[in-house]
Amino acid sequence: MPVRVEPPIETGRGPLHRPAGDGRRPTCARRGALDRLPARPHIHQHPVNHFAEVTVRSLRPWAAVCAAVAFALLTTTLTPAPSPAADSAPRGPGFSTHSARAALTRLLPRHVTQFTLVPVRRPASGDWFGVSGRAGHVRVRGTSPAAILSGVNWYLKYTAKVDLGWPGRSTAKLPRVLPAPEGTVRRHASVPHRFALNDTDDGYSGAYRDWTSYEKQIDLLALHGVNEVFVQMGADAVYYETLQEFGYSKKELRSWIPGPAHQPWWLMQNMSGFAGPVSERLIEERAALGRRIANRLRELGMTPVLPGYYGTVPPAFTARNPGGTVVPQGQWVGFERPDWLDPRTGVFSRVAASFYRHQRELFGDSTMYKMDLLHEGGRPGNVPVGDAARAVMNALQTARPGAVWTLIGWQNNPSTQIIDAVDKSRLLIVDGLSDRYDGLDREIAWHGAPYAFGTIPNFGGHTTVGANTAVWAERFDRWRTEPGSALAGIAYLPEGTGGNPVAYELFTELAWRTEPVDHSGWFAAYAERRYGRPDPHAARAWELLRTGPYSTPSGTWSEAQDSLFTARPRLTATSAASWSPGAMRYDPDTVRAALAELLKVAPALRTTDAYRFDLVDVARQALANRSRSLLPEIKAAYDAGDLSRFRAGAAEWKDDLDLLDRLLATDSRFLLGPWLADARSWGRTATERDAAEFDARSLLTTWGHRSGSDAGGLRDYANREWSGLVSDFYAMRWTTYLDSLDTALVTGRPPAAIDWFSLENAWNQRHDDYPVEPSGDPVARAAAVLDALPAPVPPAPAASGARR
Repeated sequence: MPVRVEPPIETGRGPLHRPAGDGRRPTCARRGALDRLPARPHIHQHPVNHFAEVTVRSLRPWAAVCAAVAFALLTTTLTPAPSPAADSAPRGPGFSTHSARAALTRLLPRHVTQFTLVPVRRPASGDWFGVSGRAGHVRVRGTSPAAILSGVNWYLKYTAKVDLGWPGRSTAKLPRVLPAPEGTVRRHASVPHRFALNDTDDGYSGAYRDWTSYEKQIDLLALHGVNEVFVQMGADAVYYETLQEFGYSKKELRSWIPGPAHQPWWLMQNMSGFAGPVSERLIEERAALGRRIANRLRELGMTPVLPGYYGTVPPAFTARNPGGTVVPQGQWVGFERPDWLDPRTGVFSRVAASFYRHQRELFGDSTMYKMDLLHEGGRPGNVPVGDAARAVMNALQTARPGAVWTLIGWQNNPSTQIIDAVDKSRLLIVDGLSDRYDGLDREIAWHGAPYAFGTIPNFGGHTTVGANTAVWAERFDRWRTEPGSALAGIAYLPEGTGGNPVAYELFTELAWRTEPVDHSGWFAAYAERRYGRPDPHAARAWELLRTGPYSTPSGTWSEAQDSLFTARPRLTATSAASWSPGAMRYDPDTVRAALAELLKVAPALRTTDAYRFDLVDVARQALANRSRSLLPEIKAAYDAGDLSRFRAGAAEWKDDLDLLDRLLATDSRFLLGPWLADARSWGRTATERDAAEFDARSLLTTWGHRSGSDAGGLRDYANREWSGLVSDFYAMRWTTYLDSLDTALVTGRPPAAIDWFSLENAWNQRHDDYPVEPSGDPVARAAAVLDALPAPVPPAPAASGARR
């Protein structure tokens, strides 16, 4: 597969020219700037160059890095754009390994020269990697750059015994000379499709991230064996260019396109316009960043899965385009949905052709396209769903012959009307419910269509820990090996990424095992490498976490409960998000005990990034779990009219919120400041910066406007325990509420009504500065959390005497 050269001056998310202002952001002329995005440069496939296999151990580390970079540049040759087929993953042995080596330079700069990377031909049986060598000279073979990186990661985990997680790493504990592999290891992918990222990821993980953040994400996806990644960054540019050809002005379209944090739901045909209008410059820069993401994936032999066209149009489409027919889609949790253009019409065919043409110009081609007809309550009207699906597939195949239509398995989608109307060999269903419900038979439900075993262990970017990992360990291999199985992949689909590193690690490893996972043994090995050395207290902590939050059962949920500290205040609250579990899904004492064990880990291991993240995360979860036992105590005191007991409970609640915020402040991954600073960094003017900040703030709190937040139930859907958000938003709400109850107890009158949306939306409009760097000692703060938690209640003694 050809690799793409990235523009040499492109250092962040914008792309094309040096800015005239701060030197960080590029500028484009206002007129037709999207039409002038530079043509995508391409590189020849190189035959295997044995010089690239030489490990230059004689060079100093910095010189070796420079030599590797220089070699990559010297072997770069520009050519005309290849055919669409050339964009598929590399299949011959002649692909360049320079993208894999560049990733290793970023991930393991002190050890990169000790790896020899060897490209091999991909057989019909699929991807594989092999690891061999001796101390200080590790040879990794693989069928793509990403497969090679997967081999490196396998070596790190099972030979070097360190972790490079998402998030958290212990690679600082690697010895100067890497240990020798234990013989020759060869691992084959058990499934061809290894898919990652939910449609919502760009919203809940951060729509305003820069190139450095995406580059790190891609490195970690490749390192963990993923080969198909959903890319929606910049999709607004495709709609923007396409619909100008069908009677819409630029101004109309910029008002129709939502702010970036809310664009995922616009692409799913759920809403439009909120937190807009967007500027043309913002559309341009998002397109350039999206192109850069897609190109990097191609360099690594991974497939960028791009949004396809299935009929979303702005208002008044038929008035401007005679011959078209639209079906009004009604509302989605309080938002007006965009209209759906009947795919059977000639107008649809022309819009789709224009869409795919502009997408090719902006992002290149792919072999996979993501589309979900009638998502979450979409209305077909009088359009036969099967006929619509056939027309959508025909438009895709006309534009991209042989492409695969990817759909999510969610609620009742995809319907058999869609599946049976098209060539099933051109479908892939990424199942979001594989581990959530019992009694599923996907072969029967989806009539034999290929699907990927998937999980959504996180909703809304919640910071809660836990996942149905024991279900994965048992169910994946059983489903895969059943006679007549149509299981063809895995799909890691959290709505927000960057948390639950052990879940990501285990789930992605399923695809590289041909035997069932020993759940207990796997966690024991994880505990050994997570902090870079074996430690009995780490082992005990992870065994407790395994049997607690990481052994939740299937049947109802795929994520653990969220925190009541983040709920809109009420004494009867059982969850913060409307669609989250309403009760504990595991014994909370397992987390408290795990925290106590982590605080006993050897001091030499406490310096690792992985330990510091895990300690803060587990302490945060232990305190969050306390909210579920404390709130009923406060309610009981209020209901009894016991002012003294109520005030004691309310004081503990406020103290816990303060302690929680100070704990979270010790780790940059639990700070609100970077989220808001990223949003403001995309604005050129004060108006643009303020609009981006509102977009980013509102997603976390009210989610949208009043009707969506209140009647629609979207408020706090994206709740998370972050320093700054806890102290300034959640604590503000709870203090207001608890003080009103205190006044009610004193006066004997009902508590005053509170307009929560007005209070919350006022916070959304603010522009406070928040720290972007951590402060404080995580070990001391975590110890303070343990001290603040009530001691666990010992079990009652066994009854004596004769049994009745």
